Amino acid sequence: MADHVVPHFQNSSGHDSVAIGAREFMCIGANPPFDHPHVFLDMGDENEVVCPYCSTLYKFDATLKEVESSPADCTWTPAAA
Repeated sequence: MADHVVPHFQNSSGHDSVAIGAREFMCIGANPPFDHPHVFLDMGDENEVVCPYCSTLYKFDATLKEVESSPADCTWTPAAA
């Protein structure tokens, strides 16, 4: 079983960019049921990445916790199975 949960983010509100506290994460596009295929994105050594599905610009912000975003409404928590 995995001991690390990959943070998920979305941009249902259509923000120009989303600051996040993770360099590796999943973009789901929008809140379900309007989400796109959940894609794993990795910034590597860079400080930003664009989702190839929804074109959301994600920017790394070291002041945020790994599961936090700014605006805060862009953090998504999957429902428990």
